[in-house]
Amino acid sequence: MPDSSAVHFTNAFDIRSVGCSGDPTMFEAFWRETGDAAELVIPGWQTMSYFSDVGNVCWFMEPLFDQQVRRLHRTVGNAAVDGYHVLVGTGSTQLFMAALYALSPADADQPTSVVSTAPYYSSYPAVTDFLRSGLFRWAGDANSFVGDSYIELVCSPNNPDGAIRDAVLSSGAGKAVHDLAYYWPQYTPITRRADHDIMLFTVSKSTGHAGTRIGWALVKDREVARRMTKFVELNTIGVSKDSQLRAAKVLGAVSDGYDVGGGGASRHRLFDFGRRKMVERWRMLREAAAASGAFSLPAETSGQCNFANETAANNPAFAWLRCDREDVEDCAGFLRGHKILTRSGNQFGADPRYVRVSMLDRDDAYDIFISRLASLK
Repeated sequence: MPDSSAVHFTNAFDIRSVGCSGDPTMFEAFWRETGDAAELVIPGWQTMSYFSDVGNVCWFMEPLFDQQVRRLHRTVGNAAVDGYHVLVGTGSTQLFMAALYALSPADADQPTSVVSTAPYYSSYPAVTDFLRSGLFRWAGDANSFVGDSYIELVCSPNNPDGAIRDAVLSSGAGKAVHDLAYYWPQYTPITRRADHDIMLFTVSKSTGHAGTRIGWALVKDREVARRMTKFVELNTIGVSKDSQLRAAKVLGAVSDGYDVGGGGASRHRLFDFGRRKMVERWRMLREAAAASGAFSLPAETSGQCNFANETAANNPAFAWLRCDREDVEDCAGFLRGHKILTRSGNQFGADPRYVRVSMLDRDDAYDIFISRLASLK
């Protein structure tokens, strides 16, 4: 989710978006080269009804979108789909809210506590408390939470620091929602097929199509899936069919690139492109931080990637950058003074000497960011 207060334009003289919004424009270069593989024409008479598949729990989900989601997960091997309900939402943020609604008892004496291990995604507390719901409320860092009833948000790889996360709480009355937006081969080795009760994904970070505003959930329990669907129904009366069909076309194009049996073996392989870009960008960032001497980054980690069938490094979509200068306590403020906007660590429940930096901007903007960072002493 972008920070609306940090929506600015980027040019060669004044970087205003690098490090802030996470807008995945890096992927534009890939999709420009794919020709008509992801193009779609929707006739004027199509997608006019509210309904898509009345026999499905998620009755407004286009069957083709369901099919392509399952196909892509089977191709990548990052999540189990057999025995799961696929739900569609207007981005994964809507499905995150739907999960909070579905998991919170309506007859509880107190709102259900929502927690996540710090540093946690900055939008978790903001979205949880936005409507001041009587069903749930933000309760902070999972590591300091005391109680048996809760909803734990587990983001893995984690936004903002890229760490691989597991739930830290364990209680019969507690529930977990796994946000796997970044569990794709361009960012991290695919070490296992995730099979959690609720898993959230989005096209924003998987393919770069943030503007399509489509996310999906894989949900084991039918009643939870039904309640999540009811939330989306009451919230937006379904999800844009046009966006669903475009997302299905895009996801299909990604799978086609790896479908050797179907004659695919296409040169247009999104995850290969993304991996090359992320490896190069992380190399540049580590060199810039070393040249500066004023910043540090988390140590590089790696693992056996079952998708690529090789050892691969973890190259997160965001960098968790620390300012090591003794005279700087507010890293975001320091960088802002040098025309680099970032999100401060305090927005993630962490020390303000840390900032989150986006690794997904266009090449020209990223190159200027690296140049500016390296020049800071």
